[in-house]
Amino acid sequence: QVQLAESGGGLVQPGGSLTLSCAASGSIVGIYVQAWYREAPGQQRESVAVITSGGSTHYADSVKGRFTISRDNAKNVLYLQMNSLKPVDTAVYYCNADLVDTSVPPTIKHYWGQGTQVTVSS
Repeated sequence: QVQLAESGGGLVQPGGSLTLSCAASGSIVGIYVQAWYREAPGQQRESVAVITSGGSTHYADSVKGRFTISRDNAKNVLYLQMNSLKPVDTAVYYCNADLVDTSVPPTIKHYWGQGTQVTVSS
């Protein structure tokens, strides 16, 4: 069984910074594409940042220049460094991953974390 566990959310003032982490654990063979999504109240879940196993990244226009996605492949940890936070960044942030576990036959499966709340407010 594979689990993704986010941490690092909280309350921060506008202009502040937070770093989210997402630790993958369990019977993991390999992790491919990983991403951060967010869901604000009354809105659809949206992609924030994506990173491939090779390190290529893609960001939503709304966070370009402020957020940085990275991963530690040795530790199976995904990060999201968030700077210059704005009230509109308030949302529950979710990590996900396309990965192969030890199931037979091996197949790529899609996993989600449980989410972590980020609130930007003065």
